[in-house]
Amino acid sequence: MKINWDKIGIKKLALLVSGELKKNGMDAVLVGGACVSIYTRNRYFSMDLDFVSGTSLKELEPVMNSLGFKLNGRHFEHPGCRLLVEFPPPPVSIGNEIPIRKFKTINTLTMFTPTDCVKDRLAAYYHWSDPQSLKQAIMVARSQPVDRADIADWSKKEGAPEKFKRFETMLKNKRKYQAL
Repeated sequence: MKINWDKIGIKKLALLVSGELKKNGMDAVLVGGACVSIYTRNRYFSMDLDFVSGTSLKELEPVMNSLGFKLNGRHFEHPGCRLLVEFPPPPVSIGNEIPIRKFKTINTLTMFTPTDCVKDRLAAYYHWSDPQSLKQAIMVARSQPVDRADIADWSKKEGAPEKFKRFETMLKNKRKYQAL
């Protein structure tokens, strides 16, 4: 298989990495901004892929090396690829919701559901007042079916019902997010 590393997309790379991990008996869940990229068809583009795995970096390293990625600190780099691959420590969680057990599967790729992807982005907005994460949550919620009641309940548990109201208001407003 010939791979054009300088033009590879996030979804294709995620499928490639997850497939190689599965071939080697390793499980991983794609989380973070790469899920936003996939769910919004790259309207938001993440430069890294975060996979949560119970497998150690030492065990992951030979598999990633087989794809041409080398460990550099806490992430893997490929000399021809602009995207990084990282493996944050388990468990798969969003805010205070630990562990997440329901995922979406695309071929060999296991990833956050659209609802959990929105909650993940909102967690950054709620806890660090990150306006970019709020925009990403809105983009996913406009691009994919999400369980807004679940997001509302989770938001209350996170202590952010007012910020959730802002998310809901902005989601309903079809204009861009000028006033962030």
